Amino acid sequence: MALLLTCVAFLVYGGGMSPKKTVDASGDVAVVGMVIERAGDVLNFTLDNTEHGNEVTGEMLDAMLEVLRAEAARPSARVLRIRARGKVFCTGRERAGRDVEAIRREAARVMELKRVLRGSPLISVAEVQGDAFGFGFGLAIVCDFILVAENAALGFPEMRSGLPPAVIMAYLGEYTLPRFAFPMVLLGNPIAPGRALQIGLVSQVVTAKRLAGEGDALVKRILDLDPGAARRCKEFFQTAQQNSFDQNCRLAVEAFTVGSLTALSRKK
Repeated sequence: MALLLTCVAFLVYGGGMSPKKTVDASGDVAVVGMVIERAGDVLNFTLDNTEHGNEVTGEMLDAMLEVLRAEAARPSARVLRIRARGKVFCTGRERAGRDVEAIRREAARVMELKRVLRGSPLISVAEVQGDAFGFGFGLAIVCDFILVAENAALGFPEMRSGLPPAVIMAYLGEYTLPRFAFPMVLLGNPIAPGRALQIGLVSQVVTAKRLAGEGDALVKRILDLDPGAARRCKEFFQTAQQNSFDQNCRLAVEAFTVGSLTALSRKK
């Protein structure tokens, strides 16, 4: 396991570089502001930039992106848990760009992380223990499951600074109706977790004390599923969302055939 994580660290940071990270005796990878670690079939991303509201820096974003790419190329885990330490989940991301090209690169990198996370073969679970704004809430939304503590505040406040939140608007309408989505991004007012649940943006709202336990229970239910079947289920579900009904009908015949043959082979 330690060797595997050392290899992952190499993939994340590249040979010959001097990244701001450490690899401890257990093989866990620590980036400044977050920890990336594995526990059996579970990959954990833990935000730990508490002095800055768990803001996600460019280095943290790159680390998550590279590990997810490595998992897509050669899956070695089954579940991704995204969590945070401290009182807030994530209040945004670092905005370091000061010219056209730098800002464009930052935006492209953010969108690529969202795309790779959403399409990952891992079943992703975001456990939001505190406030999640802007990038933080948007990151949680693209996960397959979002568990939120009832005391958290959620929202997209960018317009209060005169910045239309184009990144979240690129996909927010796929998760909730336009009548709910547009006022959120236009006015920038935070919403309560219960409201987010009503409009389809989160999966479950629990007390802060129960959040970790509910996360553990959900992860166990996912791990009890057949690994291949779970990956195929997620892949087809996401493909179907992008296709027409006629396309999905044709694809469903093939997917059902493959799944049935796989299930029959396990009974022999």
